[in-house]
Amino acid sequence: MFWGLLIIAVAGGFTGWAASRVLRHARRPAAVPVRWCAAGTAVLWSGVAWRWWASDMPGWWLPVPLAVTALAVPLTLADLAHRRLPDALTLPAYPLAGGALAVAAACGPDGTLALRAALAAVVFAGVHALVHTVAPAALGAGDVKLSGSLGGVLGATGWPALVIAAGTAAVVTLVLAGAAALLRVDRWRGGAPHGPGLLAATCLVAVFPPMASGVDMGS
Repeated sequence: MFWGLLIIAVAGGFTGWAASRVLRHARRPAAVPVRWCAAGTAVLWSGVAWRWWASDMPGWWLPVPLAVTALAVPLTLADLAHRRLPDALTLPAYPLAGGALAVAAACGPDGTLALRAALAAVVFAGVHALVHTVAPAALGAGDVKLSGSLGGVLGATGWPALVIAAGTAAVVTLVLAGAAALLRVDRWRGGAPHGPGLLAATCLVAVFPPMASGVDMGS
């Protein structure tokens, strides 16, 4: 188990490093600390691997939390530092999440997973697009672009996960806004970033799907 965790951690570190390079050399660069990105992704991937080995997470579901956590650290760092979620990662998130969900649908016991994920992606993105239209200062275009891929992951675990994740993301954003007010963070005068909350909530749902949605993931 030790060597397996070490291999996963190294793979996660390399993934985080690669994501930081993508952000740095994107058409609209959004540089993030390479070490934090690599170390954070390594820790999350190690946690996902530990959850798989030490609990009842089925192997067919494993690609999904790995895909989500691969996006979580670089996008969170980018949103915290630059108050935006770059297209360089939000757009590739769709084929990445879609591929992971396709594996889960093909190998898992739930034949409706793929359809539910696709519908949830449309619903979650639609709700975020509506909020962005009504209050663009509260929710950026990057949040809308990211919400579709994350919505697919959430919906795959069950419809209640969409509500749980939306509420959790709102709470995280409020906490960030309060912290920004206390610390007088100038870059967030237009509002606290919502991406970190969305990503944190989706990571929790992906890593702990039975707890989040009550759905039996099977074996």
